Amino acid sequence: MTEPAAAPPRDESMARPPRNQWWDVWDQFRKHTGALVGATIFAVIVLGAFLGPLVWHADPQVVPTGRDFITLRDTRPIYVALWDEGAKVNWAHPLGTDNLGRDTLARMMSGGQISLLVGFTAMGLSILLGTLIGVLAGFFRPADGPLMRLTDLFLALPLLPLLLVSVLLFREPLANAFGPEGGVFILIVTLVGITSWMQTARIVRGEVLALKEREFVLAARSIGTPARRVVMRHVLPNVLSPIMVSATLGIATAIITESALSFLGFGFPPDFPTWGRLLFDSVDRMQLYPERVIWPGLAISLTVLSVNYIGDGLRDALDPRIRGR
Repeated sequence: MTEPAAAPPRDESMARPPRNQWWDVWDQFRKHTGALVGATIFAVIVLGAFLGPLVWHADPQVVPTGRDFITLRDTRPIYVALWDEGAKVNWAHPLGTDNLGRDTLARMMSGGQISLLVGFTAMGLSILLGTLIGVLAGFFRPADGPLMRLTDLFLALPLLPLLLVSVLLFREPLANAFGPEGGVFILIVTLVGITSWMQTARIVRGEVLALKEREFVLAARSIGTPARRVVMRHVLPNVLSPIMVSATLGIATAIITESALSFLGFGFPPDFPTWGRLLFDSVDRMQLYPERVIWPGLAISLTVLSVNYIGDGLRDALDPRIRGR
């Protein structure tokens, strides 16, 4: 009898499940040193703003009264007090206090929460509007002309004067309807969101124009797949990478815009601190207490810089041509 033929060698690579593409994205992202450092700094800022009050229990809005007001007002930070022999070291307030005796560290964390919430919420609104308009303009030819002319109109508007006029017109009605803090929050988020979607719309439109001529989209349309299903199943997943990059950059734009409005005195009320509001309150006494300007300015700069580096890293990591090098 002849011996049975030997079984062909088993290919182990075929037996293993396919590697998730998000692991490839992470591998490429962590090779970008600036993006990795930016993500670390941004994570520290976010955790410090939202988890810091669980450790540091000082109230950012409480003004001391009586003798405590005289003792605690205009306290210098510890590092300044240790250097200046004439200054009193107050270990209970490591970053000092303002001219009303309120703890600067607590106000920095509270202001970070508001600034970051404004950034995330306004970014979500702008990404939603930009993606919707970009997909409609790119996929449906009759809507392309009107929507792109609308985009050009918004790009031609002077944004800062428009924001200032809108705040003056709508701040009081919204404050009466939703409260001083809630009304201003809704107003600023809405204004920033509806004035920063244009770049996302143009990017998404360009990607959709290229995608709708691809074979898999043409095949789906040829078998009678509804346009809504084609967009949701085939178009949107393939434009996810530019949307994510635009989202990271949108956070930086929203934080800068909110800080500029607060710095000009058109943002949140004085007892509702944001980083921009802290800058505005510190300008008058900047020569005597320069550290009060440094800390909120440094927080805004580090946040915006780290988000921009994260956007650069995501752009490289989500590009399959770069990822395959």
